[in-house]
Amino acid sequence: MPTITPLDATLGARVSDIDLAALSDDDWRTVEDAFHSYAALVFPGQDLSRADQIAFGERFGEIEIIRAGAKAVSISNVDANGRVMTADEKRYQTLRGNEGWHTDSSYMPLAAKASCLAAQVVPTDGGETELADMRAAYDALDAATRAQIEDLSAYHSLYASQAKAGFTFRTGDGYGYHTEGAPLRPLVKIHPATGRKALFIGRHAYRIPGMVDDEAQALLDRLLQDACRPPRIYTHHWQPGDVMIWDNRCVLHRARPYDYSQPRVMRHVRIAGDPASEWAETGQDERADGFEPSAAAR
Repeated sequence: MPTITPLDATLGARVSDIDLAALSDDDWRTVEDAFHSYAALVFPGQDLSRADQIAFGERFGEIEIIRAGAKAVSISNVDANGRVMTADEKRYQTLRGNEGWHTDSSYMPLAAKASCLAAQVVPTDGGETELADMRAAYDALDAATRAQIEDLSAYHSLYASQAKAGFTFRTGDGYGYHTEGAPLRPLVKIHPATGRKALFIGRHAYRIPGMVDDEAQALLDRLLQDACRPPRIYTHHWQPGDVMIWDNRCVLHRARPYDYSQPRVMRHVRIAGDPASEWAETGQDERADGFEPSAAAR
């Protein structure tokens, strides 16, 4: 029987006495219930194979294909030849951008349901993954702020968030740099399984219709700064073999800095969202903000 131990935060639990590579139906029901209750689960020392991690992800839903038809991808500063990447390489810049609070694939028409990371190689210091509870963040808002944001939405763009981090990307440089426009998503999201409200913000959110851009960015920055504070934060110090999964519909995450001359290799499986609740129309032409994906693609 799995042992569920809540973490020292408003989200998350550690799950022990379980083998994710040989998950029974009863154990899966325990995991699924815990996932909805805690929004993030840590499974120490699993040492999952690629196939077993994919199979675990598929318990949660259809896998989102991120790269070249692969259901699992490496999030790493090491290339196929074992060379640590340099600062002028796009994959390195993507990793640095991931150090900002975000939710996966909010910049795609179909946002992600969940993300599952497995640690393979970790640096001697740093390189943690932090999670932030957007359910508790919404609950902590004062009545005036709740009323202010209840009917607001923001566009989400990977072009815009990487530009804010100091990096310029063009269409085709990687997953998420597309020509479909920026999805428009509510600032307050109702979880489709639990019914709880959560803030849906992060670094990819960059413009609010009906607001002056500077005012919109100031609001988004304030919400993010206030949300991502203890006790709503969990920091996971990775050990090789650890597995962690979180709910992108109500959790933000970010990677922490480390000595980039050391390798950090994580295997990532991303679970696609249900189109009934995670699909968003792409109405904003990003070229209005200086991002010209359509021109770059020509």
